[in-house]
Amino acid sequence: MKSFRLCLLLICSFSTVNIYAQVKINVASLKAQAFNDLNAEKDHYKKIALQIWDYSELGYKEVKSSSLLQEELKAQGFNVEPGVAGIPTAFVATYGQGSPVIGILAEYDALPGLSQQAVPEKKPADGRNSGHGCGHHLFGTASVAAGIELKKLMIKNGIKGTIKIFGCPAEEGGSGKVYMVRDGLFKDVDIALHWHPASENRADSDGALANKSAKFRFYGVSAHASASPEKGRSALDAVEAMNYMTNMMREHIPSSARMHYVITNGGKAPNIVPDYAEVYYYVRHPDKEEVVRLFDRIEKAAEGAATGTGTTMKYEIIGGTHDLLLNKTLTAEVNNNLQKIGGVDYTDEEKAFGEKIRESFGYPSPKVEEARLIKSVTAEQNSSPGSTDVGDVSYNVPTAGFNTATWVPGTSAHSWQAVASGGTDIGIKGMMVAAKTLTATAIDLLTNPALIAKAKKEFLEAKGNYQYKALLGDRAPALNYRD
Repeated sequence: MKSFRLCLLLICSFSTVNIYAQVKINVASLKAQAFNDLNAEKDHYKKIALQIWDYSELGYKEVKSSSLLQEELKAQGFNVEPGVAGIPTAFVATYGQGSPVIGILAEYDALPGLSQQAVPEKKPADGRNSGHGCGHHLFGTASVAAGIELKKLMIKNGIKGTIKIFGCPAEEGGSGKVYMVRDGLFKDVDIALHWHPASENRADSDGALANKSAKFRFYGVSAHASASPEKGRSALDAVEAMNYMTNMMREHIPSSARMHYVITNGGKAPNIVPDYAEVYYYVRHPDKEEVVRLFDRIEKAAEGAATGTGTTMKYEIIGGTHDLLLNKTLTAEVNNNLQKIGGVDYTDEEKAFGEKIRESFGYPSPKVEEARLIKSVTAEQNSSPGSTDVGDVSYNVPTAGFNTATWVPGTSAHSWQAVASGGTDIGIKGMMVAAKTLTATAIDLLTNPALIAKAKKEFLEAKGNYQYKALLGDRAPALNYRD
């Protein structure tokens, strides 16, 4: 009897090993199949990305860009729900049913004042003022490409689960994802994946700064600035007084905090006392609660400025985003896939383009060949100097992201150089690395329930007792924040 049990145990163990081995072979085969499919569709996705690059639509105005991605998903059998969360250019595209539910984020908004042609010298494009200086035309396209490829694999291989592509507008200051989170669109999502264009390839092991922004508007009294200045009350004086006080605050805030502003309306003519002026503020810090405290101090400065200048003040919250809650379990999985896929190789022509771009910065920067490297994931968490509305997603769903080199190493985001790179195959190559990495990571999640369980456990431990609340309150989406 003992011999029989031992034999049975050995057979079961052998069978289990074979099952696991088969799963590994299947996963590797799925990934290879996906990469071949994506390579075959490169020109198709390039066309979509460059069309969005040409549109260069600002936040909440991405009508053509959003429609293009929605139509692509509809044509591939996704059920697309447009205009979600009260945002005309936001959408959710769904394929499949049941668990697990894998969400993939897609962005497509451009930046103002960054019009640029796809050439290595500063040369604005005719007919538009905006440009994709952060590569969101690539971001949205790669995410859609990954979603479509996953759908094909699920059908062909009988894989169960649900893929959701979240069309997320106005990341650049508009906090589009916050409204989508607030509206409950992520409540049934098990894992969220995202990526971002950059000058390097690396799984995201850095956090982000929480951010709160507002437009402060002052109302005064117009008068002739020379003939009857005593009758006037300058709204511009109020803006300048507020700015002076907040600049004095800089000596008495945490060194990791950031405050910046731009005067968006300062009057129309020097001989008219301005009866209206506006200033647009951002405040950032690694701690979301410290951001709220700093913003309250800025609000007090605005109130004081109004009192001192005899004007009145109102402010409108424009955006508010959480810091990024990192998930080491998911980051490790993303890193494994990114390492295997590899970075970006440039042709001699692209290297020459890159060198010209590099020289335009006027200071030493990484060599263009570094685009082929995969940077190591840092063990210690740091906070990126930037902010992202992905942070709000990360406080509601276990989330992971990464960067790929879509513009020349050493090039800064939000620059004409990034816009130029994004309009060439330099950007497209990085986009395809991203599409493959998203797809490969989603395959791991769809085929390994234990991985999702581990990520969720880490998420709950990291979040602790914190109860999520949107920093922008209950305001409606700021659809005209770019006006």
